[in-house]
Amino acid sequence: MRWLVGWSSIAARFGTVGSVGRHGEERTVHPVGSQLLWGDPDPLWAVGDWRPDEIRIISAATPEGAPTARLAVLGCCGATDEQLRVGLLAARGGALRHLTAWAGSYTAVVQIGRRITVTGDLAGARPVFHTPWANGTAYATAALPLADLIEAQLDIGHLAALLACPETPEALGDGTPYEGVKRVPPGHALILREGSREVTGYEAVASLAVAAPQTDPVSAVEGVRDALVEAVRARLTAPRHAPETLPPDPGPVPGMGPADRRAARGAPVPGIGADLSGGSASATLALLAAGLPGLPGTVLGHGTGAGERLLAVTFNDLTAQGLEDEMERARVIASNPRLHHVVVAAGEEALPYASLENGPLTDEPAPSLVVAERHRRRLAAGSADHFVGHGARQVLDAHPARLADLLMDRRRRHLLRPVAALARAEGPSAHSLFVPLAVYRAARRLARTSYRSGLETAAGLLPDANRYAPDLATPADASLASLAWSRPGPAARWLTGEALAEVSARLQEAAFRPASVQRPGEARARAALARHAAGQRILEQAAEIRSQRLHAPFLDNQVVRAARALPESLRVQPGARAAILRRVLAGAGIHDLPSGWGTPSQATSTAAGRIGLRAALPELMALFDAPLLADAGLIEARVVRKALRAASEGEPLPLDGLAELASTELWLRRLVTRRGTCWTGTAAPRQRAVAGGVVPARRTLQP
Repeated sequence: MRWLVGWSSIAARFGTVGSVGRHGEERTVHPVGSQLLWGDPDPLWAVGDWRPDEIRIISAATPEGAPTARLAVLGCCGATDEQLRVGLLAARGGALRHLTAWAGSYTAVVQIGRRITVTGDLAGARPVFHTPWANGTAYATAALPLADLIEAQLDIGHLAALLACPETPEALGDGTPYEGVKRVPPGHALILREGSREVTGYEAVASLAVAAPQTDPVSAVEGVRDALVEAVRARLTAPRHAPETLPPDPGPVPGMGPADRRAARGAPVPGIGADLSGGSASATLALLAAGLPGLPGTVLGHGTGAGERLLAVTFNDLTAQGLEDEMERARVIASNPRLHHVVVAAGEEALPYASLENGPLTDEPAPSLVVAERHRRRLAAGSADHFVGHGARQVLDAHPARLADLLMDRRRRHLLRPVAALARAEGPSAHSLFVPLAVYRAARRLARTSYRSGLETAAGLLPDANRYAPDLATPADASLASLAWSRPGPAARWLTGEALAEVSARLQEAAFRPASVQRPGEARARAALARHAAGQRILEQAAEIRSQRLHAPFLDNQVVRAARALPESLRVQPGARAAILRRVLAGAGIHDLPSGWGTPSQATSTAAGRIGLRAALPELMALFDAPLLADAGLIEARVVRKALRAASEGEPLPLDGLAELASTELWLRRLVTRRGTCWTGTAAPRQRAVAGGVVPARRTLQP
């Protein structure tokens, strides 16, 4: 796991001094496996296996005696040194948006005298965390190191909200699973001035009272095309290092066990690769990367026979049915002479829930933990820099709640095609005849419901979510449930009444807090994107292969901005995402696509999830024999075991909800049994965060 960490204090001596001894001696503290980017009085470290080209520091010339001005950019950034200097000058004047507008995915840290600014991204894939420490504020791009620094306990209420309402920011707030560690929301920056802290937004928020501007669809799609091309080019033009030229192993970084370090010895093939599983998003990135000028492929002489071609990986899930069409589309696309196609055959050992006993400790829980081994096997066949299409659905597609935004703008005619598509998805039945009217009524009700009323209604319904769970068996049912300001998550039906009541109280409090009210569709879409980006970040940590970088350009700032300019009337149309990506490829000169390209393939993952659940049922039953979640009062073990057994027998239960429960329980066990902290030095914390077991009476994990 790679992360940045630093702090700003009121007194200069707290820059590297954790505390002062009884006789005035200095006691130091610094992170394990780190390299110092700049020192006192407000130091900044990079921790983990950062590549040399991923760390760039620019300093501005200042007169003698003037405040220091410097900028650190960590990650993949397509800006030139001159553009970085211009951004630094803009940041000196208080303009933050310049720091977030370059191609790529990165974190920017600016120091102007004793003022430090750390920018998060729009999606939430590169978050920033902070906590009070040493009469000042410590910040990092991971929450676990800060929890270790302050020896934090677990926030059970946050875990309850994460399971009950994962896509409701009002329930989660700015908290993390660790008490005292806060998260900077997406689209915001953390500003520190000699110990004081401020969180400020750098992106405009859609107002409920202002109609969305009419955007030309052609120019909007061209903007998405340009942003995607620049995002891919930023990865192709960045210096790439073969594994043997990368920085040495930083040592025993907390969270990576011996098994993970042994698995990480096999270095990926140097060069650029991409997923080519038949999905329209990953295929678009593969074709764009292969079509751009330059040498995108693997380095010559590394045994792949690919020469200078891009390495395209297809995951052939032998346990799933109906993959013939998907595999054929991948073969047609891979006939491109600049692509070298590799098919990864996977059997039962790559099913969801496989090898749960292995894997590193991630920053926080996420459903991706139960599929980490599955992704690790696919990515092990990839290149050192590997493109994935994650995030395209959340960035380009229209959330069902956007139908309410169209009604608010009095654009009713644009509802006809999506509503008709939902009715067709129901099939020829009497129920399908009432779908259009039901969807229209739900959208109109949401458009007329205020933000405060919507949260109050959701808070009132949440305590009964474990008794009256909605039926989400069809696309129409799921769309109707999504037409609300907030709705319970798929795991809410298995939470205890006490846990649901606590989350309900959080929503009630949020309803009375002042907030910049967004339009309901825009707000729900941003929340869904933030949820997915957080899961993608945890997946990268859980399936991490040393010396490999996963690139998800759809989560880049400039791509998210370009996608937000797409008119809602275009987004809501059936097949909009595939149509947009077709236009993107056509604009880049790629026209020949196989038949059926862009066909959704969600059924494959659902089938694999059910097969994996059935195969891993004994391990899952043992996991929930005496679960920590039950000790914390969040679930009843027998209820979850009954649900696991029923789902394995084919009962139509939400598999994603069971995956969330299993992932959270798995994460808790890894957290409480780990050894060591993220810090060293004479003033290092005496104990790691959340070092002991669960105490039901206090509903917290004690050291």
